[in-house]
Amino acid sequence: MENDKNILQDTHGRDHTYLRISLIERCNLRCSYCMPEEGVQLSPKSHLMTYEEIYDIAKTFVKHGVTKIRLTGGEPLIRKDIPVILEKLATLPVELSITSNAVIIDKFIDVLKVNGVKNINVSLDSLDEEKFKHITRRNEFKKVYNNILLLVKEGFNVKVNAVLMKDFNDNEIIDFINFTKDLPISVRFIEFMPFDGNKWDISKMVSYKEVMKYVNASFSEKEIERLQDAPNDTSKNYKIKGYKGSFAIISSVTNPFCDSCNRLRLTANGQLKNCLFSSGESDLLTTLRAGKPIEPIIQKAVQAKLKIRGGMNTLEKLQEPKLHNNNRSMITIGG
Repeated sequence: MENDKNILQDTHGRDHTYLRISLIERCNLRCSYCMPEEGVQLSPKSHLMTYEEIYDIAKTFVKHGVTKIRLTGGEPLIRKDIPVILEKLATLPVELSITSNAVIIDKFIDVLKVNGVKNINVSLDSLDEEKFKHITRRNEFKKVYNNILLLVKEGFNVKVNAVLMKDFNDNEIIDFINFTKDLPISVRFIEFMPFDGNKWDISKMVSYKEVMKYVNASFSEKEIERLQDAPNDTSKNYKIKGYKGSFAIISSVTNPFCDSCNRLRLTANGQLKNCLFSSGESDLLTTLRAGKPIEPIIQKAVQAKLKIRGGMNTLEKLQEPKLHNNNRSMITIGG
């Protein structure tokens, strides 16, 4: 195949070494920014990738340069064959990680350890039990909180992802930072992003600058330490001197990190998305099931990747509903 070794490099010179694989569209929570209130139309089971298909597609990506795979959902741990999926993917020469809401993660500690999963991202948008119940439409706060403590105790690298929304949890920014005082975790504040059905409005978004206003009002300049960001990092990282953990801001709306983007996403029904903001998808599963090579489709999808946010290169475009209402809801893309 022409340019075989470069099928994961796009026209902007970005090499894609990180694949996020959604295992399932279902979830045991109902977070409002992720899932529309009325729920979502789930793909029929026959349209979802089997564990063999997940492995075959992942193996193809690894062959062409992917070095990191993150499993997402929905909630990936509610998939019944998750132990088999982890076992298969653990045979590939990649860093394997997972994003979970941590409701049932205590049952999977051994499975995660035996398959070399060290990095776990936990979605948690409030440290207040009532607010947690309001946003997730479920009463699981204590379980999630205790499981975060358990993961730390068991030696996992834990990142806590909080989607900030104005007048809802922006008054918890300092509480979240103080959560890192005695725990070696990283709390990451994520700007609220537009997806189908999540009633996105730029006025609900808490920007990077606004987060830092809260930080600067609560801590002195000497206490706030700017950390070195990792290559291809989506976040700007900080810590408070003397705290065991750190915090970061993922500013995908006001300050996108598209220049160094190295990510691709595979949905649970086998569609490749070259950008979280793009409504375009490329069907890998049908081709795989037909016994044909998927590399040409991967290469075409990567070559079609636009430079910034699926073409929404200004805040004005981002505020145009018709440009993101054709995109899936977050739960069916994969967190």
